[in-house]
Amino acid sequence: MVEITVETPSKKYPVFIGNSALTELSNHLQQRNYTKLLVITDEKVGELHLNTLKDVLPKNDDVFFFQVPTGEKAKQFSVYEQCLTFALENGLDRKSCIIAFGGGAVGDLAGFTAATYMRGIPFIQVPTTILAHDSAVGGKTGINHPLGKNMIGSFHQPEAVFYYTTFLKTLPAHEIRSGFAEAVKHSLIADRDFYYYLLENIQDLQQVDEEKLNYILKKGIEIKAAVVAEDERESGLRAILNFGHTLGHVIEATAGYGKVTHGEAVMTGMVYALYLSEEVLGLQFDIETFKKWIEKLGYQSQLPKDFNFELGLAGMKRDKKSYANKPRFVLLEDIGKPVIQEISEDVLRSVFSSFSIN
Repeated sequence: MVEITVETPSKKYPVFIGNSALTELSNHLQQRNYTKLLVITDEKVGELHLNTLKDVLPKNDDVFFFQVPTGEKAKQFSVYEQCLTFALENGLDRKSCIIAFGGGAVGDLAGFTAATYMRGIPFIQVPTTILAHDSAVGGKTGINHPLGKNMIGSFHQPEAVFYYTTFLKTLPAHEIRSGFAEAVKHSLIADRDFYYYLLENIQDLQQVDEEKLNYILKKGIEIKAAVVAEDERESGLRAILNFGHTLGHVIEATAGYGKVTHGEAVMTGMVYALYLSEEVLGLQFDIETFKKWIEKLGYQSQLPKDFNFELGLAGMKRDKKSYANKPRFVLLEDIGKPVIQEISEDVLRSVFSSFSIN
């Protein structure tokens, strides 16, 4: 069992990683004595793992379950409204708790429901994907708008995170890729040694043993926790966690949410950000070796052939880091030295042209 403490200006809470995490969840629920519990999960996770979760939940009539669509389809206004309605119908109050049981999309939706229900009630994260090692920590919650990903949301820290890694054994290949991309992101923005550890030790995402996986999760969460501790509400430093996301979110939106996984889109976005870093900041980094490595792992290093740059540019201008309709990107001066930079449309267009044919 690994325990990490996340400390922000608004809250301090634990993250438990390992095969005893559900025991820790049971202990937490006994200590807190919430009036009612609402588990929000998706159809796929519910089918695979809900019975395992039920084994550690109180055996009474004050525990409720609500299933939502799988993946990004969960993060819609209509589904969010359904969650609020279900909570109201079942009498949740301000001393009740919502349990987010699933991947990043369920965590974002359930967290936003908790953040806005009666102006905010407690919630707990019980992640079931590798990707959620990023999204479950830090308190970002929200849903999508047709014009942009995660544009509607709130900062609302969980009471605790319980990462039962046995759940990860049922993940399909594309979900493993989606989660691993965020670990790569953490290494590039914060830790050179961690990046080279990944480059040298991870050659097949289907053959990552439990020891390596737990180490990767621990390092990723520690990096994110350190950033969140400095900048809880993304007023400055925390924006570096969006490395690769400016273009990645546009790829997701233009493909249609759920058609391309978040992490796979972000990985392509990181390649573009590396080329921009090379052009704008003179980054010394072996991009070709990086591309060969991620392609071996099953990622696409290039954009979809039908991707339209002008439509993509409009999406990048709407990104939350952008001000006055001017695109701003997280770039690297070096591994572990991210900066946030406003970039002209001409440079974006020029690098895009070379990036899309490399």
